[in-house]
Amino acid sequence: MGAGHDHHHGADTRVSRMLIAAAILTAFFALELATALWINSIALLADAGHMLTDLVAMFMGLTAVLLARRGSASAARTYGWHRAEVFTAVANAALLLAMAAFILYEAIERLGDAPEIPGVPMIVVALAGLAANAVVVLLLRSHSKDSLAVKGAYMEVVADTVGSVGVLIAGIVTVTTRWPYADVVVAVFVALWVLPRAISLARAALRILSESSPTHIDVDELRTALCAVDGVTEVHDLHVWTLVPGKDVVTAHLTSERDSARVLDDARAVLAARGLDHATVQVEPPSGASDCSSCEKNDW
Repeated sequence: MGAGHDHHHGADTRVSRMLIAAAILTAFFALELATALWINSIALLADAGHMLTDLVAMFMGLTAVLLARRGSASAARTYGWHRAEVFTAVANAALLLAMAAFILYEAIERLGDAPEIPGVPMIVVALAGLAANAVVVLLLRSHSKDSLAVKGAYMEVVADTVGSVGVLIAGIVTVTTRWPYADVVVAVFVALWVLPRAISLARAALRILSESSPTHIDVDELRTALCAVDGVTEVHDLHVWTLVPGKDVVTAHLTSERDSARVLDDARAVLAARGLDHATVQVEPPSGASDCSSCEKNDW
């Protein structure tokens, strides 16, 4: 009962923090967009577009978290809606990649005709953006470690924080030197900074969707450990995958002449020692195998 209460309390905290973060981002997006249109700043308009992807990521993450909390709503969805946040992470990665491509395109466009932009409004808006992003980062940082949905939104906000720093520097350079290409340099830097993080997020999500084994689990070592359980002569149909970050699942068939209840207890202890608590283990009577030579077998 206590564990379940903690789980729901954690989910409630995650939702409330994401709602506060979404409100902050919405307010700043309105401010940045209005300022960009007022001073005709392409740099601020591009950063406002980036802020819009932050908002989209935040609301998609909220939707995924809320859907996951519903659990299994029907017999056709025995895992419930947990995978919703993985799909959200893929979408967020795509948004990040599109945003980076847009920044690079704008940077190239400005090489030939850099607009005259007043630097002071850029500095003021950049400082406001830094304050807003800092608050949102603090709200989401702890939850970004165990949720891909939150991680996607968190990464976009972190990327936008770097963008705000860039706009601030560009504003200062524009005010002090009147150099028109400060925005271009900053834009390229931000785009190149975002790209590897977007690819990393996409890779993590696609690894889960492809049912690959978790990177922190050595499946060969796990097979050897299960085969070393007293009485086990064969390990087959061993599968390890991740439902969502923090929720690893394993299934295994063990052949043994020993009492199945004791083998099951020992096997579960082996799995639990590796953080694999959600396990389905089937103990079968021998069908001719007399040693563990077939422990390398894996049907599919």
